[in-house]
Amino acid sequence: MSSYDPNNVFARILRGELPCRKVYEDEWALAFHDINPQAPVHVLVIPKGPYVSMVDFAARATDAEIAGFFRAVGKTASLLGLDAEGYRFLANCGANAHQEVPHFHVHVFGGRKLGRMLPRAEG
Repeated sequence: MSSYDPNNVFARILRGELPCRKVYEDEWALAFHDINPQAPVHVLVIPKGPYVSMVDFAARATDAEIAGFFRAVGKTASLLGLDAEGYRFLANCGANAHQEVPHFHVHVFGGRKLGRMLPRAEG
């Protein structure tokens, strides 16, 4: 696991050095619109602590941070009006998953039928 870079773009957003279009914020997380949306609704939810990936977050975050973060994901989806029609949340972890920012984050997608995530595996 790589070490946390305190100058990654999400750390800079958390410090207020870079702007974002905020959807939700509490003591545990910040949710904001993705600058390159892949669906009609595409929001990122990031924990306020310095975690590189889901593995790092699960290993080092407190129970309160974990619960607070995932509650923030649910609150964000509700604020966006996605409860009725459904949504997807996704965390990319590492190079093979195409994690672009080394700060753990969850993508919330919605606003249309999203289809399959991956093609069926050939067996």
